[in-house]
Amino acid sequence: MLSVEASLISAFVVGLLGGVHCVGMCGGIVAALSMSHTPSALGRSVAEHATPRPIVLLLAYNIGRIGSYTLAGALFGSIGWLATSALTIRDAQLALQAGAGLFMCALGLYLAGWWRGLAHVEKLGSRFWRRIEPLGRRLLPVRHAHHALLVGALWGWLPCGLVYSVLIWSIAAGNATQGALLMLSFGLGTLPNLLLMGLLATRVARALRAPALRAAAGSVVIGFGLYMLLLTLRGLA
Repeated sequence: MLSVEASLISAFVVGLLGGVHCVGMCGGIVAALSMSHTPSALGRSVAEHATPRPIVLLLAYNIGRIGSYTLAGALFGSIGWLATSALTIRDAQLALQAGAGLFMCALGLYLAGWWRGLAHVEKLGSRFWRRIEPLGRRLLPVRHAHHALLVGALWGWLPCGLVYSVLIWSIAAGNATQGALLMLSFGLGTLPNLLLMGLLATRVARALRAPALRAAAGSVVIGFGLYMLLLTLRGLA
């Protein structure tokens, strides 16, 4: 098994590399949220009453989003704890690690644009998303940081193959605390790209769409997955 520290660092790196996917999945949302608190969107009278600076709202959005990731990680980590309770700890850990490794390989192929299978996984969460997405619309245009925090918390449940893959990994963490920490590390890894997209949307989006960058990011994530599978094989030996 990966050590706790190695898992957290790896999850952060996966989140950082996932920026090549975030530009397609979340770039439009970031742009819409950024535009929703411009003076033209808010109206002159509202804008004149000192709405928070864009960076404050972007941070609030992302804190809410990462908070939802952390909660989901705790839930999925609890599933892993139940699995290790039902089976022998060693067998359960190896099975969960193998599943996480396979999902990491699939994620790497997805990020690189070589295989779109995870798009079908994203569709599984679309029904749930259709129920909560209207709640976020009611909070627009965002006028206060606490509104941005709530919008971000809802945004965290957007169907996303990248997030789902790391959630599978959080099951392998084996308990709620480690699952939450894994998803927190992943969420922090996604933060730089999404903040940059909010502040410099066009330039960042163009850079992250570069095929060579997508291929490089996908290859590194595949490497993580293969390493996890190698550790599983060693554990079986």
